[in-house]
Amino acid sequence: MSATKQYRQWHPHQPFLFPPSPHDWLDEGDLAYFILDVVDALDLSAIEAAIHAKDARGNRPYHPKMMTALLLYGYCVGVMSSRKIEKATYRDVAFRVIAGGCHPDHTRISEFRRQHLSALEGLFVQAVLAAQKMGLIK
Repeated sequence: MSATKQYRQWHPHQPFLFPPSPHDWLDEGDLAYFILDVVDALDLSAIEAAIHAKDARGNRPYHPKMMTALLLYGYCVGVMSSRKIEKATYRDVAFRVIAGGCHPDHTRISEFRRQHLSALEGLFVQAVLAAQKMGLIK
């Protein structure tokens, strides 16, 4: 019997000591919040099943919701390179909010995308349909 894979801690709503909260840096209606809400509602069970099927030893993976949100937000704002997404988790407020203080390196981002490409395609379609239903896109 193998142990299940544990995720690294991820708390996108965790306030920092200084400044009080990264959420204070973004406007209330920012796209990053929409992406977090949409990803929270998506069914990531296919990605989670693939992660749990792997050996539980080794480095803990980043939370699939965070990785999916980073990729989805990146695509929405025209940042598709895993290297640029990694840099953005340090430099861009919206990416920092989505990453919740985590900074996955470009290799992890690229591998996550490669390993879960078919599941991500379906999730991205669901996200676009949700945005269309809310009248955010045509």
